[in-house]
Amino acid sequence: FSLSFFFIILGIKLGMQSVPIATACTIYHKFFQEVSLDSYDPYLVAMSAIYLAGKVEEQHMRTRDIINVCHRYLNPHSEPLELDTRFWELRDSVVQCELLILRVLNFQVSFQHPHKYLLHYLVSVKNWMNRHAWERTPVAVMAWALLRDCYHSDLCLQHKPPHVAVAVLYFALQCYGVEVPADTEAEKPWWQVFSDDITKAIIDDITFQLIQVYDMDTKIP
Repeated sequence: FSLSFFFIILGIKLGMQSVPIATACTIYHKFFQEVSLDSYDPYLVAMSAIYLAGKVEEQHMRTRDIINVCHRYLNPHSEPLELDTRFWELRDSVVQCELLILRVLNFQVSFQHPHKYLLHYLVSVKNWMNRHAWERTPVAVMAWALLRDCYHSDLCLQHKPPHVAVAVLYFALQCYGVEVPADTEAEKPWWQVFSDDITKAIIDDITFQLIQVYDMDTKIP
């Protein structure tokens, strides 16, 4: 969790879109499922994951930009890096680490994310709701924020993308006390309409893990 906000901040400063950031986080978490966290510099792995994710999602990032933004993040009061020996050594380290990640993950670095599912589900729920009731509460903003925060842990490696999308939408609705119209009279709950194989237990598990992410972040000094 020490890198909880690193990917988000770095991604925003680099102008990365949400899916490439999600891919970078997933690569990072999957890599450290296979190796010991103590064996590699997590920030170097993070930089390499961002560089690799840019290629995977066709939003290419220059190594120089990644290194400079990361350096500024870790050393906020220092001068920008010169193009000297230290810079080129760091650049080589990022490239070599990228190759290591690819080998460890057997070149399986393309992932299906919950984003497209959440977009579809939000459109559907919005159409079911009273327009004024929907506009009064920022359910969509909350759902996207919750989805982004899922990537602070390996939660998205544990659950199917549609399940994560349903769970963050369910959680967002719960946060604002918004009820889906006619849900109690329907043959099955709204969340099962979106995903046949999801259960309330799965939603509760994802929600619990997400709450743990926030709880862990508040405990980090």
